[in-house]
Amino acid sequence: MAARASSKGVLPVLETAKPNFRKAFEKLCERGGANDDSVEKTVRRILERVAEHGDEEVVALTRKFDGAKLDALEVTRDEWDAACESVDGADRAAIGKAAMRVRDFHRRRIPSSWEVREEGGGYLGQRVRPLERAGLYVPGGKAVYPSSVIMNAIPASVVEVPEICMAAPPDADGNLRADVLMAARIAGVHRVFKMGGAQAVAAFAYGTESVPKVDKIVGPGNVYVQAAKRLVSGEVSIDGEAGPTEVVVVADRTANPAWVASDLLSQAEHEEQARAVLVTHVKTIATRVQDQLAKQLKTFDRARIAKKALTANSAVVLTKNLDESVSIANQFAPEHLVLAVDSPDTVLKAVENAGAVFLGHYTPVAVGDYLAGPNHVLPTGGTARFSSPLGVEDFLKRTSFVRFDPPKLRELGADVIRLAELEGLHGHGTSVELRLQKIRRARREREASREAELDL
Repeated sequence: MAARASSKGVLPVLETAKPNFRKAFEKLCERGGANDDSVEKTVRRILERVAEHGDEEVVALTRKFDGAKLDALEVTRDEWDAACESVDGADRAAIGKAAMRVRDFHRRRIPSSWEVREEGGGYLGQRVRPLERAGLYVPGGKAVYPSSVIMNAIPASVVEVPEICMAAPPDADGNLRADVLMAARIAGVHRVFKMGGAQAVAAFAYGTESVPKVDKIVGPGNVYVQAAKRLVSGEVSIDGEAGPTEVVVVADRTANPAWVASDLLSQAEHEEQARAVLVTHVKTIATRVQDQLAKQLKTFDRARIAKKALTANSAVVLTKNLDESVSIANQFAPEHLVLAVDSPDTVLKAVENAGAVFLGHYTPVAVGDYLAGPNHVLPTGGTARFSSPLGVEDFLKRTSFVRFDPPKLRELGADVIRLAELEGLHGHGTSVELRLQKIRRARREREASREAELDL
């Protein structure tokens, strides 16, 4: 990143007043990156082999990549029950509370079918139905994610998707984490499969002897999982490609430097590619946050990961005033936006691009990650400019319908014909004209019949 590094701070520093700011800031905003040809080549081969060989290939790849020798891909009812019973009571209660709040949030506004009848015999509307089957992917790797189960499964459960399937990579003994299985049960998952990586995406996309083909695949994962989702898009629907996590903290002089530093670290600890950006017009806040980052990293569990994310992909942006800070945040279009300011409700009105906004000094991103209620599956990589958090809408399909009775077609048919002629699609116009001819003929016949009755 082309940025001026602080002599003391962990984060590189950008200043909007400096001549080179725009170039450096554009570099900071570049987080999509080019597709890795070697990754895509590997994933294509996995997809092709799973499509051809089904369960056999998924089992073989699970043994190769996860070191697990499986007798069956699907978690049995007995396995599931035993795992749930082994979960600590306090953990079970926390998972249950998170699920309850997330479920309540997503129930508040579910799109519904509607219809309208127009004068003259027009009848139109929309039918809203759930998808038949959804597949959610829960990653393993550097952390364990029962929260991902909750966030991905509950919107599907709320709209009553008939079958919700889940995939997660097993450990070397062929087991899934008990807390992940507990979250799956509470969230409304119907079937669970022991498989990870691109092979899990392939199994959901094409179906195997054991794994049903789904209509939509959702959930985060590594570059292989994301590449697989991209390549099967069209065969099935996907929720989008999840990039590295990111947070922007807009801070004024009322911000607590230690709290701001912890918010930045809470996202930087996810992975080395994460982005954590402090935007402030108060230089003393920037300096004190840098000091706090250095201090907290000394005893931070995931310090190596977080420090690489902070030094390589993150920054402090020094602005002229709060309005410019918000403008910078809008240009970055972050996944998470923290408003560590005195009047967050007022500032919120100026926010245009963000996946989720956390208002005030007592609302860390962590509450949104786990149990506030809104979904934590959010647009990344700047896609908050045009994308939204995962929600019930992602598991619904809409079908429009329309019926014209003769009077309605007579009213609007000439305009349809004119528009068809304008586009050079004469067949469209003919399909209307033939019906209008019958309507006019029937009308003349009725008029002639009435005249005949009057003559009598």
